[in-house]
Amino acid sequence: MWLFDRDLWLEVFATLGKNMFRTFLTMLGVIFAMVILMLLLGSSNGMSNGFDKVFAGTASNSLFIWSQKTSEPYKGFERGREINFRIEDATILKEQIPEIEVLAPRIELGSHRGKVAVYRKGRTSGSAVYGDYPEIDEITKKKLVEGRFLNKTDITDSKKVCVIGEETFKLLFDKNEKAVGEDIRINGVFFKVVGIYKPNNNINIDGENAVFIPFSTFQKAFGSGDRMGWMAISVNKDTPVPIVEEEIKKLLKNKYDISPTDERGIGSFDMSEIFNNISGFTMVLKGFSFFVGIFTLLAGVIAISNILLITVKERTKEIGVRRALGATPKIVKRQIVLEAIVLTAFAGLIGFAISVGVLTLLDYKFGSGEEFPFVDPMVSISQFLISFLLMVSLSVLIGLIPANRAIKIKPIEALREE
Repeated sequence: MWLFDRDLWLEVFATLGKNMFRTFLTMLGVIFAMVILMLLLGSSNGMSNGFDKVFAGTASNSLFIWSQKTSEPYKGFERGREINFRIEDATILKEQIPEIEVLAPRIELGSHRGKVAVYRKGRTSGSAVYGDYPEIDEITKKKLVEGRFLNKTDITDSKKVCVIGEETFKLLFDKNEKAVGEDIRINGVFFKVVGIYKPNNNINIDGENAVFIPFSTFQKAFGSGDRMGWMAISVNKDTPVPIVEEEIKKLLKNKYDISPTDERGIGSFDMSEIFNNISGFTMVLKGFSFFVGIFTLLAGVIAISNILLITVKERTKEIGVRRALGATPKIVKRQIVLEAIVLTAFAGLIGFAISVGVLTLLDYKFGSGEEFPFVDPMVSISQFLISFLLMVSLSVLIGLIPANRAIKIKPIEALREE
């Protein structure tokens, strides 16, 4: 097989080695093109991974549903009627909408986003106080610093326990003081701290100055009865969130006699929309990076073709002699194309090695940071293989230009040249 022809490869490397400086300059275009392509792809991957890190712990297929005031009169009720969800609504939704995976009823002490005075040994913190089920941790994960989160036993036994945020800890405790096992007071009721959390640097729904207590304990301690403030819901990954959102609103509007066209009676927030927008942005960024990189690569490969055209002209007499000695056009064309492939492939590998070094440096510099969304900016194997194969394919096509020029040289005319 011609690929294993030792003489052919010796001729190729001998030809390319005749003018090393010119060969190196020819390769520079492809080297820089490959570096640009890999850096663009690696950086877009790093940004995509960074977004995944930022939003880690928040269910991407989740939504939040809460009650509001109606904006339309319906069935004898006037507009502006206050809607209040009940705990039974959570059971109804889970029974009638199988696409719901997790549903966590929630309630907040005081007004929405209001602050409650939490006391401990003469110190106070204006904190948000939530009544929750353990399932809320499956939708908005809390990064525990110490202790544990709420569990089913806390709900069943209505335990007077709580989980506090780092900011709440700083306001109520000294820096090196142990908080787990200590008591805090909310509206005259004492709760034992069982855990401390810090935010995940993602979509921070509850903040870090917050206190979480069992939902059942909240009902008894603060007399909320069967009221429910809102619901955090995660949906089956195979089902679009907007479809389930529409079903939920339809059921609740029918239960509470809200007009089907009333857009204000029930509020909602689709978390999946944010994730879909980010996913779309990163996909466009990767596509744009690949598009720009490929055209840069094409420019580098064209430079190789131009140099090979010059070398073909310089080797006119050599090619004529080879043709006179019996070399077929196919053999001559094969060598020229192989020279283009060797130059391109070698330059591409050098460019890839350089880009990996630069990306590793960027990851070391920014990858461990908490603020900058840039994590593991490396190129995947599939991306490299596609880029490399495309680069080689371009070199074959571009190499055919000087190769066709070479086979058009007639032996008798080439031998006449000085």
